[in-house]
Amino acid sequence: MGYVQVQFIAENVLCNSGVQLLIFAENDRIIMEYQPWEIEKNWLAYWKKHEIYKVENDTTKPKFYVLDMFPYPSGSGLHVGHPLGYIASDIFSRYKRMKGFNVLHPMGFDAFGLPAEQYAIQTGKHPAQTTKENIARYKEQLENIGFCYDWSREVNTSDPKFYRWTQWIFMQLFNAWYDKKANKTKHIDELIAIFKAEGNVNIEAATTNEIIFHAETWNALSEKEQQQILMQYRLAYQGFSDVNWCEELGTVLANDEVVNGVSVRGGYPVVKRPMRQWFLRITSYAQRLLEGLEEVDFPESLKEMQRNWIGRSEGASVRFQISDFRIQNEEAFIEVFTTRPDTIFGATFLVLAPEHPLVKQLTTPEQEKEISDYITYVKSRSERERQSEVKVVSGAFTGSYVLNPFTKEKVPVWIGEYVLMGYGTGAIMAVPADDARDKAFAEKFNLPVVDIIDKSMYPGATIEDKVGKMINSHFLDGMEVKEAIKKVIDLVEEKGIGTRKINYRMRDAGFSRQRYWGEPFPVHYKEGNPYLLDESTLPVELPVLKEFKPTGTGESPLSTAKDWVKLEDGTLRETDTMPGYAGSSWYFLRYMDPHNENAFVSKEAQDYWKDVDLYIGGAEHAVGHLLYSRFWHKFFFDMGWVNTHEPYRKLVNQGMIQGRSSFVYKVKGEHKFVSFNLKDQYVTDPIHTDVYIVDNDKLDIEKFRVMYPDYKDAVFILEDENGNPVLEGEGKGLYICGWEIEKMSKSKYNVVNPDDIIDEYGADTFRMYEMFLGPIEQSKPWNTNGIDGVYKFVKRLWRLFYDDKGVLLLSNDEPTKADLKVLHKTIKKVTEDIERFNFNTCISTFMICVNELKDLNCNKRSVLEPLVLLLAPFAPFIAEELWQNVLLKKGSVHKAEFPVFNAAYLVEDNFEYPVSVNGKLRTKIEMPTKATQTEIEPVVLANEVIQKWLEGNAPKKIIFVPGRMVNVVV
Repeated sequence: MGYVQVQFIAENVLCNSGVQLLIFAENDRIIMEYQPWEIEKNWLAYWKKHEIYKVENDTTKPKFYVLDMFPYPSGSGLHVGHPLGYIASDIFSRYKRMKGFNVLHPMGFDAFGLPAEQYAIQTGKHPAQTTKENIARYKEQLENIGFCYDWSREVNTSDPKFYRWTQWIFMQLFNAWYDKKANKTKHIDELIAIFKAEGNVNIEAATTNEIIFHAETWNALSEKEQQQILMQYRLAYQGFSDVNWCEELGTVLANDEVVNGVSVRGGYPVVKRPMRQWFLRITSYAQRLLEGLEEVDFPESLKEMQRNWIGRSEGASVRFQISDFRIQNEEAFIEVFTTRPDTIFGATFLVLAPEHPLVKQLTTPEQEKEISDYITYVKSRSERERQSEVKVVSGAFTGSYVLNPFTKEKVPVWIGEYVLMGYGTGAIMAVPADDARDKAFAEKFNLPVVDIIDKSMYPGATIEDKVGKMINSHFLDGMEVKEAIKKVIDLVEEKGIGTRKINYRMRDAGFSRQRYWGEPFPVHYKEGNPYLLDESTLPVELPVLKEFKPTGTGESPLSTAKDWVKLEDGTLRETDTMPGYAGSSWYFLRYMDPHNENAFVSKEAQDYWKDVDLYIGGAEHAVGHLLYSRFWHKFFFDMGWVNTHEPYRKLVNQGMIQGRSSFVYKVKGEHKFVSFNLKDQYVTDPIHTDVYIVDNDKLDIEKFRVMYPDYKDAVFILEDENGNPVLEGEGKGLYICGWEIEKMSKSKYNVVNPDDIIDEYGADTFRMYEMFLGPIEQSKPWNTNGIDGVYKFVKRLWRLFYDDKGVLLLSNDEPTKADLKVLHKTIKKVTEDIERFNFNTCISTFMICVNELKDLNCNKRSVLEPLVLLLAPFAPFIAEELWQNVLLKKGSVHKAEFPVFNAAYLVEDNFEYPVSVNGKLRTKIEMPTKATQTEIEPVVLANEVIQKWLEGNAPKKIIFVPGRMVNVVV
């Protein structure tokens, strides 16, 4: 139902000058109260019809790009925690638009991924169908909250029109290599030309394998052999990697699907199994990714997470000669990377990663069983478990030794799970006197510990601190650590037993998934080598499959689509799909130019929008999406497709809205529940109960019985107002629930649907309450009980315009100084707090403002108009209603100008001076702020209180500090 507005001048009503009476008629009923449901429905339709949020690439205006981390559209829809960051970005977008910027604020969906595929397996519904349904559900919820998204720019990563360009970008990565001398990516054709002319002797390139060859060798190779060498240089390349293989389920599992060596689904054994995978050579950009962190405004904690993940370390790569060498056709040494070459005289053993290629050759017959059993154990462990469980100490002795390169003493070689093949060389020299994990390993296996650093001169220094004087270290004795490090590196290079080296902990990014619901690779195979398909075949669309279950061989379900896999020329397609982060690594650029069929983004669009000015999302993406997208953007920059080094200028991490779980207390062994304050008198089990049947911690027992039929006959012991027990039905009492702050989860029955809040209170109240909960960066609990205060505030705001009889209280009278002071104090505070992202204090400021205007009985148009503008980014519906239907302004409030603060209105005419006698406060005197000492002295001396303290004597002097104080010295 709509409503019409009838306006007339109330000629026979006693009122202030210019007051108008406004009547809302809805089916013959007068609307006198604030009704958000009608208001919001009306303005949603208006905004959509008039496309007021549609954005053009208008180069006559300064741009501002605000981006949300787009959601994965799950079937359960949004809960109240999801919109927190979206509301913050929406407020800032509306604010910047009202400040004269051309604001790009888009939304889309990260729609590929494992959850949709798993749901398809369970339900038999195709992921394309469920994804479409879920997106429609999300869009409805997002629109109802009133976000100013330009939906004409929507992207969906599972749409072939979008992933056509993801596939095209992969092709460019495949056809690229990284030139370390130029410090940038170049096209693979340039590398091939160099190989033809001079081999690889003069190039410095990011590569998997450092094999030197000359032009003659290259030119004599077959095409297959040449392609295999090029694969060692490509930015998108193939290699072998250990995956989590579950034989019982017949599938590869993601790390988060494995716990303690078994599958989350079914609890079946999981082992590591090498499998051919696609990788992206992100390590070639490691240093640039580190340096780029100095250019961006990210939270320092997030920067530190990325620095740690990249893990830059300087040191030396040192070769340890293998003793009693038995390995044929291999160089007889183990290469070790160390950041502490100064500790080499304290290296009492070496530890290799169990996956190290030399383990098999180094293992003596006597140690074969122990090594084999240990490797089997390690295969059941994830890398996360191997690194994080520091209390777990395990290892096995290979039976072999190496020689210390300086002392030539024998050093035993062990394997241990705490050493990973992906870091350094997969081998460490263990120095138990100067490393906590090495020390724990040595203590577990009774290996020697040699003290090599005296830290007595550095009180409080820990085992890991790089300070002290060298001892038991031959020619290093007496040196400080830093001097010793330099000395050893110089000697290592001088003796030819190693090199100075910078190492990175970060490894190349895995880019293969043995799944169906993802982007197909634009790749086919000839003689076992991968080749790109022709660009004219893009997009390579997913075939429609009825069955998505794992194949049992480790291959993707795509491998079962035989007609799709085999091409007309007899070659076979790649059946792996790209990971979820493929589309999310560049989606922000597509928003700039979403309908371009000739490029993923045009030069003109990118030249205008450049980069994201403000990005809001969760810190959990710090070393995933945020790192990968920065890498892709730098690749785009090298290729000349974008004009900025970094994709995001400023990043804000929103905190998490946590659930407030409710509990009932079941008496152990009985069909009985006891109220919270009585539970200690019994032995009870706390049971989560649905928050929807709890109001202010009071349980609706009848609804509980309906919702949990197993307990329909249970006995409830209630408590009265004094905390005494009352049996249900035998007196006045309530069942009080306990509560706890936890993550919102369906399993905890604490998920709150924003639709329910909006249905009861309206979207404006919901938006402002989410902001009012606390600073955007902090996590905070959701408590529906607290929303009523914000709702009452919105209704008080409404009452600035209407009285309770529906009479419009707008006046054209001139505002008083007090009115203008309240207004401009609010403008100043809100403007400053928006810029600082302190949205919670903005809401507090609005509440104070409305209360003060109420106290002043202010209903002046010249005050209320700017107040509505000020409120518009926060409460867009009521602001639009007041602007167009009450203040009768033409056009949307969201296209109007934001109010400007005028400091003149905060200047006080008078100041209350504290007046002291000999430094002790005796009274206060109000004087004009511009009063001089000549003007203020007679007033002070005439004051009765000061007269009393002077006792008829003249003061020695009067100290006057304008705008601060007066002190009379007697």
